[in-house]
Amino acid sequence: MKQEEEKPAGLPENAFRPLKPGEKYHPLMSPDKRYPEVNMWSVLWGIFMAVLFSAAAAYLGLKVGQVFEAAIPIAIIAVGVSGAAKRKNALGENVIIQSIGACSGVIVAGAIFTLPALYILQDKYPEMTVNFFQMFVSSLLGGILGILFLIPFRKYFVSDKHGEYPFPEATASTQVLVSGEKGGSQAKPLLFAGLIGGLYDFIVATFGWWNENFTTRVCGWGEMVADKAKVVLKINTGAAVLGLGYIVGLKYAAIICAGSLAVWLIIVPGMGMLFGDQVLNAWNPALTQTISEMSPELIFKEYAKSIGIGGIAMAGVIGIVRSWSIIKSAVGLAAKEMGGKKVEANVIRTQKDLSMKIIAFGSIFTILLILVFFFFDVMHGNILHSVVAILLVAGIAFLFTTVAANAIAIVGTNPVSGMTLMTLILASVVMVAVGLKGATGMVAALVMGGVVCTALSMAGGFITDLKIGYWLGSTPAKQETWKFLGTLVSAATVGGVIMILNKTYGFTTGALAAPQANAMAAVIDPLMNGVGAPWLLYGIGAVLALVLTYFKVPALAFALGMFIPLELNLPLLVGGAINWYVTTRSKDETVNTERGEKGTLLASGFIAGGALMGVVSAAMRFGGINLVNEEWLNNPMSEIASMGAYILLIVYLVKASMSIKKNN
Repeated sequence: MKQEEEKPAGLPENAFRPLKPGEKYHPLMSPDKRYPEVNMWSVLWGIFMAVLFSAAAAYLGLKVGQVFEAAIPIAIIAVGVSGAAKRKNALGENVIIQSIGACSGVIVAGAIFTLPALYILQDKYPEMTVNFFQMFVSSLLGGILGILFLIPFRKYFVSDKHGEYPFPEATASTQVLVSGEKGGSQAKPLLFAGLIGGLYDFIVATFGWWNENFTTRVCGWGEMVADKAKVVLKINTGAAVLGLGYIVGLKYAAIICAGSLAVWLIIVPGMGMLFGDQVLNAWNPALTQTISEMSPELIFKEYAKSIGIGGIAMAGVIGIVRSWSIIKSAVGLAAKEMGGKKVEANVIRTQKDLSMKIIAFGSIFTILLILVFFFFDVMHGNILHSVVAILLVAGIAFLFTTVAANAIAIVGTNPVSGMTLMTLILASVVMVAVGLKGATGMVAALVMGGVVCTALSMAGGFITDLKIGYWLGSTPAKQETWKFLGTLVSAATVGGVIMILNKTYGFTTGALAAPQANAMAAVIDPLMNGVGAPWLLYGIGAVLALVLTYFKVPALAFALGMFIPLELNLPLLVGGAINWYVTTRSKDETVNTERGEKGTLLASGFIAGGALMGVVSAAMRFGGINLVNEEWLNNPMSEIASMGAYILLIVYLVKASMSIKKNN
């Protein structure tokens, strides 16, 4: 019996909004509204975006340790060039442009967290070899693996769980794409909020008129509490992060912040009280300070953060167990198709993925290619080491795909560096156990980590693209097919950029900090020389995740709060509180709903404007233009100015969200 396509309930007056629970497609792009998707225009612009943003994101990530989210700026540019070219019905094309171009951010995140560590360690171990081929192939195959492993879970996260997860980045991108199609007065609130958010974050990043963070160290009393009691609170006062918090909502923001506050108000001060006069360097021999001599930030980095990693890992295992039926269903579907049985022949266009036969054969072929790559280029012909490596890489990448997708769906942040760190530690321990040590072992573990990191980064980023496509009625199979092209282009670009930046600046000179790669190098070096991993801390995090799950508290959200820096978590709570406030002030639920939708629109503008101007600021830094006065930013008054600007931003978001047109 032919499955009927679901139709939207009707075109509401305010079509400029994300879907509500129960709605399957956005009114502007329902299944019976077939806008062009894949053509020369969308493919070429997608490739251009992938190259441009791969280069910009790689430089910024290696400079400051943060990779900006490329999806939103690409959506903005796609809308702009379509409008300038006067293209009609460009919504479907723009979804494909965004999907291809967004490969840049995820491939860059996967590559720069691990691969520059090869150059960093090469300074210490000259016998290590690093080449473009290793970086390109590990990024390419990791990205392809992430795409193939995610597709079987698309329906679960995107369709079955519709309305349960906020998908903050996908929501903001969808608002941008819809505004380009809708145009007129409906796009004005988004554009105005985008200008405010973009200008606000641009002033901070480019000119440094005020500090991007407000901390309790701003006064002498706060400095004393931080030094003596190891208690410090921080909040990022940026517009983009505030908008992210609004879209995440109060529920998840509160859980994430609870995890963060548990670390900064209980664990970090607790370690200062219990182990103040001790040097705990079993996991990092380079540490010579006692706990009392450490700053709260250093205690977090060296100890508390590892508890968060353990919590994320266990939350991932719990998620795998809970979604085991979905995994079995996906594998069973693949087995049926590979056995020649026709499965779901009448699937509607907007739910049509690449066939499971392609996914299964593609996954097997990609894994075999990775095995060949390991055997000839990384393990130097050792079959045992190659087989152990591929089993680790494929197993971890497949199992943690759902964790990456889940994290993006909840908070818009992928804890890929934490999962990659866990992968590096496991890879190092296992490879040492099978006899691979020293410089060769370091190269092997880092390349393995690079493949896994890119796969998980791709899985998290791609679920955003697929959610955008779901909201706007795109064809998933087309998004999935052309994602491979974006991965190829981005992998080639980022490999070349890493080599050029290493030759130009180097990753050990300080000109390019490469903080994640330096952290990975610092972890892997002792492990490959016989020093143990912080298993006790991971175990504490794992037990905590089990306890939280028992009490029905979302363990992943809580553990994310423990891992992500405090200054990025508190703004989520502020944004979530604003969301709650503007949607509960009226006794008329219709008014509350309209205010909530207006707020989502404005928050999306904050995110979009902040992300786009982040790219501009990064380009200026790349060109040698740095107008920030570091001396002023070290002055406590810059933090007071920061809080003043933040309060004004909050007042604007509240007032503008509550200002809606009343229909009489």
